[in-house]
Amino acid sequence: MSDLFAEYPKAMQRSTAFDEMFTPEGQLRSEYSGVNDVLQSLTVPDVSARAETMARTFLDRGVTFDFAGEERAWPLDIVPRIIPGEEWNGISAGVAQRVRALEMFLNDVYDRMEIVRDGVMPRSLITTSAHFHREVHGFTTPGSVRVHISGIDLVRDDTGTFRVLEDNVRVPSGVSYVLENRRAIAKGLPEAFSGAAIRPVEEYPRRLLSALRRTAPEGVDDPTVVVLTPGVYNSAYFEHTLLAGMMGVELVEGRDLVCRANRVYMRTTEGEQRVDVIYKRLDDDFLDPLQFRADSMLGVPGIVNAARAGNVTIANAVGNGVADDKLVYTYVPDIIRYYLNEEPLIPNVDTFRLEEPEAREEVMDRLAELVVKPVDGSGGKGLVIGPAASREELEALRQKVLADPRGWIAQPVLQLSTVPTLADDTFGPRHVDLRPFAINDGEDVWVLPGGLTRVALTEGSLVVNSSQGGGSKDTWVVDQDGAETGEVSTAVPWSTRRGRRATQRVWPSAFHTDASSSDAYDEQQQQQNQGGAPC
Repeated sequence: MSDLFAEYPKAMQRSTAFDEMFTPEGQLRSEYSGVNDVLQSLTVPDVSARAETMARTFLDRGVTFDFAGEERAWPLDIVPRIIPGEEWNGISAGVAQRVRALEMFLNDVYDRMEIVRDGVMPRSLITTSAHFHREVHGFTTPGSVRVHISGIDLVRDDTGTFRVLEDNVRVPSGVSYVLENRRAIAKGLPEAFSGAAIRPVEEYPRRLLSALRRTAPEGVDDPTVVVLTPGVYNSAYFEHTLLAGMMGVELVEGRDLVCRANRVYMRTTEGEQRVDVIYKRLDDDFLDPLQFRADSMLGVPGIVNAARAGNVTIANAVGNGVADDKLVYTYVPDIIRYYLNEEPLIPNVDTFRLEEPEAREEVMDRLAELVVKPVDGSGGKGLVIGPAASREELEALRQKVLADPRGWIAQPVLQLSTVPTLADDTFGPRHVDLRPFAINDGEDVWVLPGGLTRVALTEGSLVVNSSQGGGSKDTWVVDQDGAETGEVSTAVPWSTRRGRRATQRVWPSAFHTDASSSDAYDEQQQQQNQGGAPC
């Protein structure tokens, strides 16, 4: 090993985690041979300089995220996470299977609830979910698609087995960082990138636009698609802008849309234009003040009725959050068996349902050993890692669980797999997870090769969320037989493509007088920060 890896074997011994680059005996895994050859040829200053260049590039391009109220460059580590193509094929099939089952589950939940009738799940579990919305019960979405876009979080345990940690089918975020990570790493580590057969990720925007258009309301031959954002203060605003630009569609706020006669129109400089498909990037609670939060300044009054009338497609569908509920997550293996008559290809993490008395009693006795999570939490918020918690924190957690058992689950502390990560001028093992993204067009579920690898930047930490101080890695799916190419995309940059669209433009939201007061401005900013989950 080079000097960069001099301390790596000792660091590996301090954990039982599966390391993605090295075997327990310290042998290099074959898929990392090209990356290792390049890193061996670099000095510590070389690696640090390349890392700094990538960070500056992110800042220059506006690829940032909000951390504790501070706007920072997106943290990308220089060592990619590599998955062999054959192994990825199994992951992709497992993710697609899960999405198909959740699609069927959601269509059933908002219709006849046959899964309840057949005794697979209790009705109360579904109806008590914070994201189960009776307001959208009883009508079919165009193309019967509710889960257009999904992000399924995976972890690899200490035996090397991938497991599903949680599902994101409400407002999944983070795919923009997949696209930007690939662009940056191709420049930061070009020697390794050009020599590997890496499956490309650049077709995601085209696939997304195609799926959105295919699920437009019946009878619409040339649908108008828009991306609905909470606004510039939302932590994922960069992603909203990027995807709208790469798809060549308008980015709108709620104030840019109006509903009339159960149809949705967009205000443009050339008059109102009919909107057929809305890719929403805000939480359901803020979508329609006539149906949900009456104080929402982000949504569009009447949009739910327009969807119910079949005149507009909302992606992802309203009410999908019931499938993100972590208590529902514990039933997904049964959901797969019920709807697909198949065994799950990717197992869940073993989980205690704390609403069950026996499980709750055991967890209360083992709080210091387990991870306890709120069922409707996101971005790592609210979870308590028992071994790292103080006695006071555990006691406070105990009281919360006993007061609301339905609101919590518990899982064993998994030693997530590790990947070498640059820290203090050397490489150390850092824990990672993986969020593959899938697109469902009603006929097929396509899984983006690789997805977003998030990494905990502190040694031993298991919290990988960027909102909690984590970073990321480019994820390479590598075909060692050379069946795929690793060429950098030559697609036209998104900013240029945006300029080639039709001459119509959305009337600028900043000019709307209904939000001119400082009170309205402050309330809108607060709602934007609440809308959408951080990755």
